[in-house]
Amino acid sequence: MNYDLIVLGSGPGGYVAAIRASQLGLKTAIIERESLGGICLNWGCIPTKALLKSAQVFEYINHASDYGIKVAGAEADFAAVIKRSRGIADGMSKGVQFLMKKNKIEVIMGTGKVKPGNKVEVKDADGASKEYTATNIIVATGGRSRELPNLKQDGKKVIGYRQAMVLPEQPKSIVVIGSGAIGVEFAYFYATMGTKVTIVEFMDTVVPVEDEDVSKQLLRSFKKVGIDVMVSSSVESIDTSGTGCKVQVKTASGMQTLECDIVLSAAGVVSNIENIGLEETGIKTEKGKVVVDEFYNTSVRGYYAIGDIVSGQSLAHVASAEGIICVEKIAGHKPEPLDYNNIPGCTYCSPEIASVGYTEKAAKAAGYELKIGKFPFSASGKASASGAKDGFVKLIFDAKYGELLGAHMIGNNVTEMIAEIVVARKLETTGHEIIKSIHPHPTMSEAIMEAAADAYGEVIHL
Repeated sequence: MNYDLIVLGSGPGGYVAAIRASQLGLKTAIIERESLGGICLNWGCIPTKALLKSAQVFEYINHASDYGIKVAGAEADFAAVIKRSRGIADGMSKGVQFLMKKNKIEVIMGTGKVKPGNKVEVKDADGASKEYTATNIIVATGGRSRELPNLKQDGKKVIGYRQAMVLPEQPKSIVVIGSGAIGVEFAYFYATMGTKVTIVEFMDTVVPVEDEDVSKQLLRSFKKVGIDVMVSSSVESIDTSGTGCKVQVKTASGMQTLECDIVLSAAGVVSNIENIGLEETGIKTEKGKVVVDEFYNTSVRGYYAIGDIVSGQSLAHVASAEGIICVEKIAGHKPEPLDYNNIPGCTYCSPEIASVGYTEKAAKAAGYELKIGKFPFSASGKASASGAKDGFVKLIFDAKYGELLGAHMIGNNVTEMIAEIVVARKLETTGHEIIKSIHPHPTMSEAIMEAAADAYGEVIHL
């Protein structure tokens, strides 16, 4: 069976690449071993946001009196919250099935393995194998929860993000290892639902990839709602022999023992590049990633790789963009290479975090002379009316030419605001152009205009 393109993996990189290929007239097949939509739709982006929305609703109800509303006896039905999340994930997966059918993409269920000679072998659930050939093969096998060598996940007491989404009952206490996006989102969810949460972070700040001001604000916000945070700390061992877990944590002041019901290992993501035929096919890898050029060609002609298995940010929207660029190049178009310094990152805890471009520290290290503007949501009328005054917008400009180098936001709904900055940077917008672009009042987005004005000494509301 011959195709113009076979895509191995149906996550947000794979299925988007397949659809774009079909739009461009390529006869396309996609191979998936589990559920269409991959981790993002089934075990990542979408179901976690459903859980977080339930937590946010519960938080609103518990603070209804702040808004002049009396609510008595509200309680969270943990099983129903989990069920809602799974239902939304299932619905999204069905949506991808519809898109495959609509775009005449053949879906091949089974475990795929690339082979030399533009071939892919697929084993179905019964162990039967079938071989397919294609002029072009895109590998988009994604990633999984990183398992630390000394902290083996048993799926019951020491768990990864998949188990954290479907626990049979709510734990009374949980220790979260790692304070990246996965760690802080689950920390917020469980803490809001009533679980005692402790975060253990090896680095000296939470969300260590973010600007330092954002990290400090999140730490304050988390402590305010009762989440314990231990930075510059590492989990050395976990004893699961009793009814719960005893977690040995090495801190600057010595060893501490934490007792909890569940340990969530959220120490990042590792690429799925094992046992998919890369070595046999001769596809080069380096440091756990497939080596590709700017259009996602691997070291072997006719084979491509996108998403979490290549270097770059492990984000759904990055994988989708890579898939589109890769396919358009295959089809003979002339796409622009992806600008990895203009990729927005979003974290959906409360307060939310959104950022793009250089942090202040990175911009200084790159040799820029800076103008920095910052506008706190405590000075925002919309934030005050919404009862969500934590956080700020911080903009970083090159003092010489006015280039917008980076933006860092923490606060209510900032994940919906960051795209303005991404577009502004793409269009090479200057600080003065942002200041003179009228933002509606009252909105959270006014803080962007005000932060730009602050950088140039023109801020009105501070």
